[in-house]
Amino acid sequence: MRHNKHHASLGVTVEHRRAMLSNMAASLITHGRIQTTLTKAKALRPFIEKVITKAKQAAAKTEKKDAIHLRRLALSDVRDETAITKLFNETHKEFTNRPGGYTRIYKLGQQRLGDAAEMALIEFVKADDPGYKKSKGKKAAKGKKARAPKAAVTAETAAPAAEPTPEAKS
Repeated sequence: MRHNKHHASLGVTVEHRRAMLSNMAASLITHGRIQTTLTKAKALRPFIEKVITKAKQAAAKTEKKDAIHLRRLALSDVRDETAITKLFNETHKEFTNRPGGYTRIYKLGQQRLGDAAEMALIEFVKADDPGYKKSKGKKAAKGKKARAPKAAVTAETAAPAAEPTPEAKS
């Protein structure tokens, strides 16, 4: 069965996709931000965040063999020794207090000349960046309109409505 097998195929074979994500992840770790297409950036985000999580877990391990195991697992994904060394020795410290969301994608609003693909910038989020707060903007105001409270229907209020008024009789 094919359950839970969906990935952004990016129009290439599985091997090519793995190699491309590995190379892009190594570049992101090395440089801190890279410019790529929006679909590749969206495919890279879960890939690199899983590798960063492995680096954080390795730093928290007390036994060296567990940390080495996580480093080798990350090295099997990102096949660049220098990038993994930089991530496990330096970069993971920025994310120790962050529960997730290590990357941010910016749409650049421009298109590539050759094929008009939408371009984006993916970068690591800084350690002290609080992120965006959810505001009570237009959508929240639209959903909750000012309504008058509904009056409880009792026998006293329902009875006068049932009887016709003297003006209605004539």
